[in-house]
Amino acid sequence: MLCGVALLAASLGTANARELAAEIDEMVEVEIATVGVAGFGGPPVVLLREPGAREVIPIFIGVNEAGAILRGLAGERSPRPMTHDLLSDVLGEMEATLERVYVDAIVDHTFLGMLELSLPGRDERIRIDSRPSDAIALAIHAGASIHVAPQVLEAARDIEYEGLDDQVVVALGITVAPATDDLREALGLPDQPGVLVSDVRGPAAEAGLEPGALLLEVNGEVPETPLRYLELVRDTAVDEDARLRYWQQGEEHEIEVTTDVPPREPMPRPRQDVPGIRT
Repeated sequence: MLCGVALLAASLGTANARELAAEIDEMVEVEIATVGVAGFGGPPVVLLREPGAREVIPIFIGVNEAGAILRGLAGERSPRPMTHDLLSDVLGEMEATLERVYVDAIVDHTFLGMLELSLPGRDERIRIDSRPSDAIALAIHAGASIHVAPQVLEAARDIEYEGLDDQVVVALGITVAPATDDLREALGLPDQPGVLVSDVRGPAAEAGLEPGALLLEVNGEVPETPLRYLELVRDTAVDEDARLRYWQQGEEHEIEVTTDVPPREPMPRPRQDVPGIRT
């Protein structure tokens, strides 16, 4: 990918080496949920939530990309720019905007991806061939949407995976983390099972949910771990909103949130400071 940074300017001015392998209007927009592993102790996968189908789809990624995705989901950025930070900064300096990323095909057991960029003064968007892992890591930094071809979704459903309970998870625009004893004490959280809300955007934020809340129930069931939270969101009945109950600033609240993919926001973005949570 570092070579791609060096050649980016040239790439923007040339035709892409391949065309998208699927029609854009047939692709499904997904939400980045978290990172897990394939099988038992296998290679890392990024877990993508597919709204409306009650599915979580695993896509194989590299170890470095897994770390970049997890840092992005947690709202963290390294003191010095890592590879994906660097390319995101390069795009910004060139006034290029990453609008979408695609995971559009599987060829010889390899996932294929593509970046879609827009440039000021140029009506036609530019598409550049990419590894899906790089594209998804960049999407978190740029706030780009992620779209997956139906044939990729179908093939990926056969991949067995395990989640990592101690990692952050995102679903419905709500980022949750384990509610450790130290965090409970620092935030004055009640002694009830649930997961800590570390960030929130989209409809859930508009409904009043804030960072620092303790999420107590999803559809009447307790999310005891971040991964369980994802599973409960995934299992929300088709065409129904997810029902959330949470504790916030000494009171319990209930809201309903659509399971559609909320709009992403680029990093870094202003975030409300929550004592005990590194942002």
